[in-house]
Amino acid sequence: MRNGSIPGSSGRVRPMRLLGDPGLGTPCEDVTDFGDGLAQLVEDMFATMYAAAGVGLAANQIGVPLRVFVYDCPDDEDRRHLGHLVNPRLIEADGVTVRGPEGCLSVPGIEAGTPRFDRAVVEGFTLDGAPARVTGTGFFARCLQHECDHLDGGLYLDHVTGLRRRRALRAVRRAPWAGRTEEQPEPARTA
Repeated sequence: MRNGSIPGSSGRVRPMRLLGDPGLGTPCEDVTDFGDGLAQLVEDMFATMYAAAGVGLAANQIGVPLRVFVYDCPDDEDRRHLGHLVNPRLIEADGVTVRGPEGCLSVPGIEAGTPRFDRAVVEGFTLDGAPARVTGTGFFARCLQHECDHLDGGLYLDHVTGLRRRRALRAVRRAPWAGRTEEQPEPARTA
């Protein structure tokens, strides 16, 4: 039997900011108010992440310039990691560098082989202000580094170079959402 509610079950799905939105390229501010508004933000972030079939989401991806991210991500051994961090800081990223496919909810449908360290440690706080430390390996380490990048104003494409970068950017230009800064429904088609 599970204690508590399912993350995101009381949240609302918010519009996703897409590549080109200036908020994605701006470092986020630290959270200073750990009140009810923060708890609702985290709920909304989980709801939005699940609706988009993601494994992580940073607050600036839904237009909120605060240092908060949520995750529901497996590691390479298929162990599930579920949680959130407020004011997270990547304090360690080490081990071997692995180039693996990486995508982003703010760059939908486009993946590129992206180098990431195989181990990451992030420190931050929980919703109630308690210190938290999360260590990840494999795919979960990739997720932690990816979300910290978002909060610092970066995207995974910043780590992609050479031919992989050119291919990814070409795919971005051809994407049906190119030029939009916020996820919007496709226009209705009439006969």
